[in-house]
Amino acid sequence: MKPILTTFLLAMLLMASCSKPQNFDVLIKNGRIVDGSGGPSYVGDVGINADTIAAIGNLEKATGNTEVDASGLVVAPGFINMLSWATESLIEDGRSMGDIKQGVTLEVFGEGWSMGPLNEKMKKQEQESQGDIKFDITWNTLNEYLEYLTHKGITPNVASFVGATTLRINMVGYEDRAPTPQELDSMKLMVKQAMEEGALGVGSSLIYAPAFYSSTEELIELCKVAAEYDGMYISHMRSEGSRLLESLDELIRIAHEAGIRAEIYHLKESGKDNWDKYDDVVAKVDSARAAGLHITADMYNYVAGATGLDAAMPPWVQEGGYDKWAERLQDPAIRKKVKEEMMTPTDEWESLMQAAGDPSKILLVGFKNDTLKQYTGKTLKEVAELRGTSPEETAMDLVVQDGSRVGTIYFLMSEDNVKKQIALPWMSFGSDAGSLATEGVFLKSNTHPRTYGNVARLLGKYVREEKVISLEEAVRKLSQLPATNLKIKKRGSLTTGNYADVVLFDPETIIDKATFKNPHQYAEGMVHVFVNGTQVLKDGEHTGEFPGQVVRGPGWSKE
Repeated sequence: MKPILTTFLLAMLLMASCSKPQNFDVLIKNGRIVDGSGGPSYVGDVGINADTIAAIGNLEKATGNTEVDASGLVVAPGFINMLSWATESLIEDGRSMGDIKQGVTLEVFGEGWSMGPLNEKMKKQEQESQGDIKFDITWNTLNEYLEYLTHKGITPNVASFVGATTLRINMVGYEDRAPTPQELDSMKLMVKQAMEEGALGVGSSLIYAPAFYSSTEELIELCKVAAEYDGMYISHMRSEGSRLLESLDELIRIAHEAGIRAEIYHLKESGKDNWDKYDDVVAKVDSARAAGLHITADMYNYVAGATGLDAAMPPWVQEGGYDKWAERLQDPAIRKKVKEEMMTPTDEWESLMQAAGDPSKILLVGFKNDTLKQYTGKTLKEVAELRGTSPEETAMDLVVQDGSRVGTIYFLMSEDNVKKQIALPWMSFGSDAGSLATEGVFLKSNTHPRTYGNVARLLGKYVREEKVISLEEAVRKLSQLPATNLKIKKRGSLTTGNYADVVLFDPETIIDKATFKNPHQYAEGMVHVFVNGTQVLKDGEHTGEFPGQVVRGPGWSKE
């Protein structure tokens, strides 16, 4: 009788458990689920417990402590910003308003410069060069910076590459020379430490001094260390214009010789004379991929880039850092030579002034000196006319007077190429910008509209309005593709067991509102956002929650 009784009791328990409805901390009901895989969407429900996706599918009998009706909304994995400069804006305002209102739940840093490792001289220089946002630098390593952010309290998750520029400044300074064998060994040890603490790989930005002085061989040596931890090499290549194809060859060589995955930062064909290189660029990448290399790219969805006036001047005048640069620009003989080089087309360095083609296509947006903020939003041509000096002389004067490189927007790209790039299967997206708010200190300077609109522009203009790619493919490129490329765990798709980074948006209304003339405008259409299971955006408004965590790469030694 005992076996029969046991079987009966088990059957009764099973029936009881089946009849009891599931209960979740959060239940998202009746949404159009776009899971990040690129597969067809479907109507269903998502159950979240703590920081984890607990169930997906038909959960009509389930209940939730918090229930969200997602009827008419897309439910998708949180979006990944592959190139974020929110390194300082998150210190000022951890809400990450510009990006969280577009569904960005992971900010990825490290385009050449990373917030560690820093030595005392670097910390002093960084402190002195701060603009509108002021903060104490209390960390040394990259990991310490990331943990500083999360301890302070931030809404999105954060991750970072270790910057090759940062490593070079740490050991070599701003000099135009190769590192000594001892210096290179120290740089490699810094890569090792950063990778073991969770860095995603090595990032470079090779059009800027002092990164410009780095040889291909130096970068290969650094990347070999990152490759030991399955990291990635990601690069603002040495040229995006006249030597674009040669620079792509360099990236492919680094990937091959270091045995590392590689990604091109903000792929573009800069300058009208280079727009026709698109097909050759794609052919080179596809050929490298067919040969077994893992080469990918990211982009922002605009025809203009943003950087500084340093990108209009030859690297030799910038050797030694800003102070030496500004000092040289006050020497009449040097100014004459710099002006000549700024006006002369060249393959020796990347001139964005030449790529723009005209000073009317160069917009000044970020000044440190309050007396110069009157020029915010004006073109270099307009400011030159106001001052009665040539555009080249005006650029040099502004750098000296502002105490900075001056934030600058350059109109460089073809809209047709932007659309074609969006459709590439290996393309993801990065804003190349901070995550700002339309209030406070952020209003002291202008910014590129991509700061507030890169993701929303993709989903609104290029998916809904122009149908360049499907909604499912766009979500894949914003979530699973970058997560897979970065080899980060348990993120990038709506999958049971993954962290609950979940966004809900209206596919009929999501759109970017920021313009070059009036950039401080939030995108519209993002309704709810969850980060690690915590709701951070509710009905388009920030909830005051700061659940962001450090997302670590595959080399993290604590796993």
